Formats: sequence, structure tokens, C-alpha cells
Amino acid sequence: MASIDIRRKHGQTPQQAREQVDQTAAVMSQKFGLSSEWIDDTLHFKRTGVHGRIQVTPTEIIVHAELGFLLGAMKPMIEREITERLEKRSV
Repeated sequence: MASIDIRRKHGQTPQQAREQVDQTAAVMSQKFGLSSEWIDDTLHFKRTGVHGRIQVTPTEIIVHAELGFLLGAMKPMIEREITERLEKRSV
């Protein structure tokens, strides 16, 4: 199983960072068919072949995802998409 681990400082209020994560998750949901739900300050997401979480702390956004065999081959593309989305919305 391939995994993705990304940490980005955000320099935003917790609410702004959470909105950023929501926007990123919406794009990823549309593109990859993910379902997601918030539990406290962590967005948990899943679909067949992938599960993970995006945690919002006061200073960072932390992404962790476990990719199944088929999506493991797409790891670089998925990682790049997440990174670009987060950086585009960072302050």
C-alpha cells in the first residue's frame, strides 16, 4: 500500500484553513469520487482503494492517505494535485 503524507503551514485562522480543506476536498471528491466527513478538526475521506484524513491545526494542514494497489500507481498525480490545491489557497 502506498501512502501520501503532506504537511503545509497555513498562516490562516482555523476557520479559513478549514474552508481551504473543504474546497480542496470538494475538488478531490469530484475528480476521484471520495466521500468525506468532519470529525472535530479532521476531515476523514474514503472510497474504494483509498482512505485518509486531513487535519487542521492552528498552524498546519496535515494530509495522510493510504492508497490501494491500483491508486498506488497514481500516487504522484494525486500527491501533486493535493499539493497544488493547498499551495494555491495558502496565505
